[in-house]
Order: sequence, then structure tokens, then C-alpha cells
Amino acid sequence: MLTLSSCTSKDGDLNFFSPGDDAEMGAQFQADLSGKPLEYPLLDEKEYPQVYAHLRALVSKILASDEVLHRDEFRWELRVLHNDTVLNAFCTPGGYIYVYTGLIRYLDSEDQLAGVIGHEIAHADLRHSTEQMTKSYGIRLIAQFVFGDGSVLGDLAGGLAGLSFSRGDETEADMQSVRYLYDTEYDPRGVARFFEKMEARGESLGPLVFLSTHPNPENRVSRIMEEWKRLGSKKGVERKAAYQKLKDELPG
Repeated sequence: MLTLSSCTSKDGDLNFFSPGDDAEMGAQFQADLSGKPLEYPLLDEKEYPQVYAHLRALVSKILASDEVLHRDEFRWELRVLHNDTVLNAFCTPGGYIYVYTGLIRYLDSEDQLAGVIGHEIAHADLRHSTEQMTKSYGIRLIAQFVFGDGSVLGDLAGGLAGLSFSRGDETEADMQSVRYLYDTEYDPRGVARFFEKMEARGESLGPLVFLSTHPNPENRVSRIMEEWKRLGSKKGVERKAAYQKLKDELPG
């Protein structure tokens, strides 16, 4: 119990895993994903270098924020998944970022995509996945670690794709996205624009996988706007023209 009481993440929640465990789990998930091209079709970077360059520049701006807790501890690698029917993005423990082409096509401006990616980065940076695993599997994990069974990380890595966050996690990630973008050129309300667009189309959209793993807290947009106002109501840029160019560079 003394050990457990000290295993808290930087947002104050109990987490039996270390940041190094997060990084190892994310690396194992990436290796598993690379072996499933039908389920996770990666966009070939050699064929679409401009797409990757554009997105990595966007991610670099977010990671430059002083609000990022594990900027130097995690890998923060980006991959694009080529599936235009899936409107989703996710970031595994350790900072492995995945963005579907369907989401890129769905959004209207660069600040919206930055807001969504900022939200996903926040889940990894605040270590929400391993917090959830601690809540669900804590006792079992303790026993296995006590007896020196490190293979449990590999077993759990396979379940990351279907992991659901709590509503509290979602609110934390929303707030962090606003804070991250406040330190960039982008409009800090980018993630709110995504939710407004999603709500306008209705939440029953099958391809919007985001909804199955990200519960929708009540008053989500209004909370984001309150945080934006608390920070000073800074208005950043949307970069719609640059974003349209990114869309044009995607596979036809």
C-alpha cells in the first residue's frame, strides 16, 4: 500500500505504471499495428512525404507548449492511417500519434485538426490509458509485477485500441488541448469547433469511431469556451488555405 500511494501521475490520479512503462507499451502497440496492414493501413511516407511533413510541423507546434508534461520522455511519433471512412485519431501511451485520413478530410481548418490532435496528445501526456488500466487491472498487475512478470505490458498493449476513457479524462484532455494551443499560433478553440461540427451532423454517425472511445461529457463546448476565456480569450489563426492544401495532398 505504501508503494501504491506514491504511484500517482502528474495529474494526481493513481497509476501503477511508470512513464517508462507507458513508452514501452506504446512501442509494443506500434509494432503490433505495423503487422496488421488490413486493420491499420498506414499511409506510405515515401509516397506522401508532404502530408507527413505538414502534420509533423503541426505536432511540433503543440509539443513546444510548456503545458506538455512528458515532452522529453515520450517519443511523440506520428503515423497516418489511410482510411477515408474512419473519422478518428488516437495517441497511445508513450506518445505514438495516429491520424486517419478520414478525419483530415472531415475537418475544415488546421486549427480544428490541431485541437483534436492536442486532445489526443493530452490523453497520452496525462497518462489516461495506464490510469484506466490501473483501475481495471490493478490487483492483478501488482501480483504479476511482484513476481517479476514484465510480459504483462505486452499483453495489455494489445487492448489499447479498444480502451475507453472516462468523462473526467475527456474533460481534462479538452482543457489541455485549449492550453496547448494557447501557446501556438492556432485558435485555442480548435477542439470546440470539431465538437460543434460533430454535433451538427449528429452523434449517430457510424464512421465516427471517436465517439466509441471518447465519452461525451455534458456541456463540453461551453466548458472549452470557459477555459479559453479564463486564459484571456486569445484568437489565433485557422489556416484554412494551408489545410485545403494538405487535403489536396492526400491520396485521390
